[in-house]
Amino acid sequence: MRPALHTVPLAPALARATFLGLVAVCCAGVHAAPHEAAERAFAAVDPFIGTGGNGHTFPGAVVPFGMVQLSPDTQLKTRKEGYGWAAGYRHDDSTIFGFSHTHFSGTGHSDLGDVLVMPIAGAVHLEPGSIDQPGSGYFSRFSHNDEKAEPGYYAVTLSDYGIRAELTAGERVGVHRYTFPRGKPAHVLVDLRPSMYDYPGKVSWSRLRLREDGTVTGVRETRGWAPGRQLYFAMRFSKGPSGHAWHNSEQDIPYKGFAPPAENDPTARAQIEGRALVGVLDFPAETRELIVTVALSPVSEEGAIANLEAEMPGFDFDAVRSAAHAAWRDALGVFEVDATEPMRRGFYTAVYHALMAPSLFMDSDGRYRGPDNAVHQAEGYRHVSTFSLWDTYRALHPLLTIIQPEARTNDVVNSLLASRRESPYGILPVWAFHGLETWCMIGYHAVPVIADAYMKGIRGYDANAALDAMVASASYAPYDGIGDYMKLGYVPIDKEGEAASKTVEYAFDDWTIARMAADMGKPDVTRRFEQRAANWKNAYDPKTGFLRAKRSDGTFREPFDPSASGYGTDYTEGNAWQYSWYVPQDIAGLIAAHGGDAKFVARLDAVFDASVDPKLFEHMEDITGLIGWYAHGNEPSHHVAYLYDYAGQPWRTQERLKQIMDSQYAARVDGLAGNDDLGQMSAWYVFTALGFYPVAPGSNDYVIGRPFLDRVAMNLPNGKRFTITADHLDDANRYIGSVTLNGKPLDRSFIRHAEIMAGGKLHFTMQAQPNTHWAIEAKARPYSMSSR
Repeated sequence: MRPALHTVPLAPALARATFLGLVAVCCAGVHAAPHEAAERAFAAVDPFIGTGGNGHTFPGAVVPFGMVQLSPDTQLKTRKEGYGWAAGYRHDDSTIFGFSHTHFSGTGHSDLGDVLVMPIAGAVHLEPGSIDQPGSGYFSRFSHNDEKAEPGYYAVTLSDYGIRAELTAGERVGVHRYTFPRGKPAHVLVDLRPSMYDYPGKVSWSRLRLREDGTVTGVRETRGWAPGRQLYFAMRFSKGPSGHAWHNSEQDIPYKGFAPPAENDPTARAQIEGRALVGVLDFPAETRELIVTVALSPVSEEGAIANLEAEMPGFDFDAVRSAAHAAWRDALGVFEVDATEPMRRGFYTAVYHALMAPSLFMDSDGRYRGPDNAVHQAEGYRHVSTFSLWDTYRALHPLLTIIQPEARTNDVVNSLLASRRESPYGILPVWAFHGLETWCMIGYHAVPVIADAYMKGIRGYDANAALDAMVASASYAPYDGIGDYMKLGYVPIDKEGEAASKTVEYAFDDWTIARMAADMGKPDVTRRFEQRAANWKNAYDPKTGFLRAKRSDGTFREPFDPSASGYGTDYTEGNAWQYSWYVPQDIAGLIAAHGGDAKFVARLDAVFDASVDPKLFEHMEDITGLIGWYAHGNEPSHHVAYLYDYAGQPWRTQERLKQIMDSQYAARVDGLAGNDDLGQMSAWYVFTALGFYPVAPGSNDYVIGRPFLDRVAMNLPNGKRFTITADHLDDANRYIGSVTLNGKPLDRSFIRHAEIMAGGKLHFTMQAQPNTHWAIEAKARPYSMSSR
């Protein structure tokens, strides 16, 4: 006899309080735009953009920065092909094998896919099956004609079952609504085996438990990208199941159908543990609508239950969807955009993708799991994780300093500092998710995230502790050649791979430490890191004009092939043509090293105008979106088009940006040229569409490119309003004729952060021919370390 499910009805007043609270938390610090404009912003988002090609985005349900990303996982023959399925979903697939609750948006690496749930009508299979053999497993075919996706909501018809599946989400809870066909037994399958990439064999341990009140709880620990990751869940159903069966496929325990199993049958146990668990819950044949609520917790099953009680004590699917709608409407409503419909759709979808990570990673009581895999308590801030810092420090985090400085950026900094305190190594995260370090990519790029926030006056954290953490990370000798870097002034290639990239990225991070230390009145730290910020010069080869790697004896490594990229070369996910511009703190110094403006511009032109065979990068999955050597699909190229401004030729930046926007973005499923990388590609688009970009986070300057929107008003969280307008903006008029700021001529090619946050109006007048006299003088150029 199975215990009956104890349902908890949600009173209307409680529902309103719960979900209005969710909206308030999601959108704290966001100055809501007028309702109608915000609704238009919401309606413009297309979550399918980026789900094809190389974008690696997912179309499922999530709220801004939510811990749950509930989305369909589409079928493929083997999860070892996981790079293309890093988000769990590819638009060119035609089968779904379930809906899991955690997903990365746009990463170049696969993981997550936790707690997969699949509704079934009729016969039950315990394996996903082969896409070549319909009916061989529990997967179902589907048609894109039957899909619907909007922020916070996804729906699809599982055609093999005739089930309509709808998904929505709160911060810690995913909510499913299934409408079953008449006349067939209804089931819900819960599979704890699948993960993105390298499935099966990734689960170290898992548990399924049916509690007396009918709540299903469990945990799984995985040994994937972040080894030892634990995630707990609690699941409830709007109707009590008529039976259940747990299975461990390692022990080949079979599914025995609908009849209640004997008491000594292992499938009848209230709890089962193992490395390959799948459960089936049966529901009465007359079941038509079933609501399934699933809460996640990084701490414990009891924490997951508490999260479920706090966010979703009942089964009102529409209330959750409405709250998610409101949260996204207000978050997107920071921008009020007038533009062509494709531009509006592309812009608002980019904002949407930029507001997913870093994601919440704590229970409703503030507890979370840290990099030491121990449980900690967040005090006075909301703990977040999922930091793709090599990507996101460039544009995503600077975007958040404008549109969510207090509500999000302070949480980010406090979370980074907490992770440093709890780290066995005493340093800031490199690439971390669900609290754990992956050591992916290079640099110590939590440093510029903190420095940029500090320099912009965002100070809701202990600044002295922050500077100590930054210095500790920059001084941790065992990490990626830092010990030799501190001794030699560069990373030696005979001791450390990708040494040129590491040298110049460390130098930029060091400059941001110097900036923050100077502002805090720490002269010793300032001098030390200003000296280190100039280490890029140790990688510059005046004979070739490239940034290169040196050996320990001070000589450049030979032979040298500037087209060579990736593992075993001097560079990380790039080559000499792509990485030799990475001196964002001192572009004026790089121009001088090249021999002046004209030679620098000619060298930039050689990047964009080269004839390059894409097959050269077949071994590098991330190098995509080629324009000559320029590779917009990967981050090392993202600032390059803006560098003409530093050489006194901003009209050339305007030309290149038009070329990039036209060829690398489109409002369609394959509309991202490369991995969105947790919002970095999208944040680049947002900034560039506005008309400026943060080439050097920490400088407080944004380099002016050119606008791509006729008008955009930014409803800033401080209550101010900053409006950007462009006259005569069309394909024929792609050049800036003149610029005014608050009605006065702006004769420089940058705008300061304080000028945006003060509110006002930036106005562009566009024209068909380049204005070769605007912003060309040295004083009109953006910040460089050696010129200011």
